[in-house]
Amino acid sequence: MQSSTRPSLDWLVARPIAHRGLHDLANGVVENSLSAADAAIAGRFGIECDVQLSADGEAMVFHDFVLDRLTEETGNLNARTAAELGAITLKGGKDRIPTLTELLDRVAGRVPLVIEIKSSFNGDLALTRRTVELVKQRAGQPIVLESFDPAIIASLRALAPTLPRGIVAMNDYSYQDYVGLDATQKHALANLLHFNESRPDFLSWKVSDLPSAAPFLCQKGLGLPVTGWTVRTPEDRERSKLNADQMVFEGFRP
Repeated sequence: MQSSTRPSLDWLVARPIAHRGLHDLANGVVENSLSAADAAIAGRFGIECDVQLSADGEAMVFHDFVLDRLTEETGNLNARTAAELGAITLKGGKDRIPTLTELLDRVAGRVPLVIEIKSSFNGDLALTRRTVELVKQRAGQPIVLESFDPAIIASLRALAPTLPRGIVAMNDYSYQDYVGLDATQKHALANLLHFNESRPDFLSWKVSDLPSAAPFLCQKGLGLPVTGWTVRTPEDRERSKLNADQMVFEGFRP
């Protein structure tokens, strides 16, 4: 049963959530762009996005730690200032890398916004603090913060206790992004052993890992909403429908 102190997140799972916006590279709409946000808004879909920190401390809407995949530039995103990043065109489209402020202005509370705070699991909370600073200015808008890093989610309890916070998780942490974590840390992430510290309001779980004990117990026992990421196929969609409250999707239009 949902705790009386936990915010209602019915609005979060009311409609499908477009992964990095409703992007469509074949038509020049690149992930995490303002055009992808516009398309999601037009379809009345929620928007999931990612934020990274610029060299001068600005929250930029971008997934990767490096520029190579999504732009014609190379190197670490955090080596460039916000002005420098804002001048870079996203590969395959006409949009440039937006700041979180620009995205917040564009969405303007019209659809739910799910902001994933990227992390190197190094204890640096600069990006978290900047994201909170910007989101607090949008009081009353349907916005949630999430991260794979439980230390970030735990910090939000003090930085922004009224902002809904969620854990993004999966069963297997063998990806390159997690090479710095040892087996014990990966086990804790996969099994939510940080729950007492992070105390998330919702979970977003890798759809191919559903059903799993941790999200099942959080959903059925604690009343936490669960979203399934990233739904790309009919099989994914059915798995999410059976085991989650909503899907985070890409590559098709629900």
